[in-house]
Amino acid sequence: MDINIPVITIDGPGGSGKGTLAQKLAIYLNWNYLDSGALYRILALVANKREISLSDEDKLSSLIEELDIQFFLFTSGLKIIWDKLDISQEIRSEDNAATASKLATLPAVRQSLLKKQRNFRKLPGLVTDGRDMGTIVFPDAVFKFFLTASPKKRALRRYNQLKEKGISANLTTIEKEVVERDKRDCNRSISPLRKAESATIIDSTAMSINEVFQQVLLEVHKDLSI
Repeated sequence: MDINIPVITIDGPGGSGKGTLAQKLAIYLNWNYLDSGALYRILALVANKREISLSDEDKLSSLIEELDIQFFLFTSGLKIIWDKLDISQEIRSEDNAATASKLATLPAVRQSLLKKQRNFRKLPGLVTDGRDMGTIVFPDAVFKFFLTASPKKRALRRYNQLKEKGISANLTTIEKEVVERDKRDCNRSISPLRKAESATIIDSTAMSINEVFQQVLLEVHKDLSI
């Protein structure tokens, strides 16, 4: 891992807007981008397709080694390719997200994914979002953000995303799942969701993504001199 290559981390709970923010920042800077949560979702999807049990950490770890994943970031969104297939939408289902959250509690899985995550660190720099990017994966990141929002707001955002895609959803159910996922992420024994000591906290509950982006840009320009 080349520590001379700059990294910006954006951590936070699901639905806080960290993915959208990270993508906008990566495009603006023309840096590489890593959606760390997508790696867990991809693993969940492929494990299900290959009928690998979530309790079989050895097989899951072996599967991670052979995963051929490509990220293509456009202004219109992120395209994720696995085994020459576009799985960008397939990995976003609520069931797959729930499975991914459970996989994230497995020590062997997190350890196996660590190297794959760090391999995304390439010139000219990397913008990445997740739950432990600033605390575990890239503790030496040049700047760290922790983006949050109320569970109700995050559930509403997810609900609207699903409706826009024509997917049936129940707001009450989604909010319950958001709270349960937060509890799992914060209480897991390995790499729990928490703010890095040097991270800047941004509460996006009452902010638009553009307002958050502009606030982040001020910090980035000031600290990276770009």
